[in-house]
Amino acid sequence: MTGDPEVYDVAVIGAGVVGSAIARDLSGHAVSVALLDARDDVGDGTSKANTAILHTGFDAKPGTVESRLVRRGYELLSEYAKATGIPVERTGALLVAWTLEELDALPGLRDKAEANGYRHCEPVTAEEVYRQVPALGPGALGGLTVPDESVICSWTTALALATDALARGARLLLGHRVNSVESSDGTTTLHTSRGPVTARWVVNAAGLGADVLDALFGHRRFTVTPRRGELLVYDKFARPLADRIVLPVPSSLGKGVLICPTIYGNVMLGPTAEDLTDRTDTGTSESGLDFLLAKGARLMPRLLEEEITASYAGLRAAIDHDDYLIEPDPDRRYLLVGGIRSTGLTASLAIAEYVRSVLAGSGLALEPRADLPEPPRMPNLGEAFVRPYQDAELIARDSAYGRVICFCERVTEGEIRDALRSPLPPASLNGLARRTRVTNGRCQGFYCEAETGALLAAASASREGNA
Repeated sequence: MTGDPEVYDVAVIGAGVVGSAIARDLSGHAVSVALLDARDDVGDGTSKANTAILHTGFDAKPGTVESRLVRRGYELLSEYAKATGIPVERTGALLVAWTLEELDALPGLRDKAEANGYRHCEPVTAEEVYRQVPALGPGALGGLTVPDESVICSWTTALALATDALARGARLLLGHRVNSVESSDGTTTLHTSRGPVTARWVVNAAGLGADVLDALFGHRRFTVTPRRGELLVYDKFARPLADRIVLPVPSSLGKGVLICPTIYGNVMLGPTAEDLTDRTDTGTSESGLDFLLAKGARLMPRLLEEEITASYAGLRAAIDHDDYLIEPDPDRRYLLVGGIRSTGLTASLAIAEYVRSVLAGSGLALEPRADLPEPPRMPNLGEAFVRPYQDAELIARDSAYGRVICFCERVTEGEIRDALRSPLPPASLNGLARRTRVTNGRCQGFYCEAETGALLAAASASREGNA
């Protein structure tokens, strides 16, 4: 449905990758959907700082909702990426054991993978570990292969899902921070920083704020602990050192420090895992840098000889449960989608599918629509695929794609123009960077930020003038 109804059928709170996927899925049915977020862009919270691995779910806890949805999500997102142009590289992964205890744990991890329905893991010797990743530091005792692990663009995924939801008729309400809720006559009014939004059903996909929002609906089911993960991004010259994901044997805190190629052609080292109390603290720290450099010196000493392009940190919503919390409150027409860890990127479309079934089972009428638009075709940000500056035919049709603005990342004027004219244009330079890679390279915008900022300002002024 389109338009701005007085009462939406469903309000989805949180325009990260999970909330956007839910809004997209529900908008494929004859219901009106609003997608709210406190920030000024989609995918601007946890989603933008994801490690961007498309997981097979080989190491999830068997029998959990998470394991089932990650496995299903891998299939769904792989297909959706093909349809929309979200870049994916099937690099494969190698789980490396550095101690006898870790080596002894590998057969159990293989058994866990098979219990999760993934049967392609194979144990390998230390000799094979070094054949696959010659730059690893000394001391590896063996490994376990995971050939279907991949890297993906988390930025493009969130943007594609939200763009798709908009095309299907959902209403995107950015800058709408929910401060309180009020239920009456079968509806809930969300009192936000930009006015009230009323809906018959509310879906809480608020990530780091999900427990706070859950409390507004009278629940005390869980507590979110912001877990900061700091990462180092190495220059593209480092990419030959790591052509696949190098994983540690996982611990109770997560997957540990990994070495991972990125879809943009870099190599990433991290993340740390530090529990905080401040849900906004995405700053990097000296201790985090020292920790990662020490880990890197052990895992891959040659990597530390390469230039660091950037360091950044993201916050994950760690909770005091060992599974996703997707629980309805039919009396209040409210659904919690909480505790979605970093696997939420992979599981996003499956979570949306599951949410739809839970809502339907709780009384929401969901009649599939027959008039759905084609999914959006997203611009390619992947280094392994043809970019506009390399496309002679495209440049011949439009010379703006031959004029490079950001030389570090080879971003052209045409790409920036397209992003500024897109259905979901960026509200900031950071938003433009997530759509194009501009300013994300070695100089971190030193040479291109002024011109890029001028283009952004001109586009914003034009939109305001036409409003």
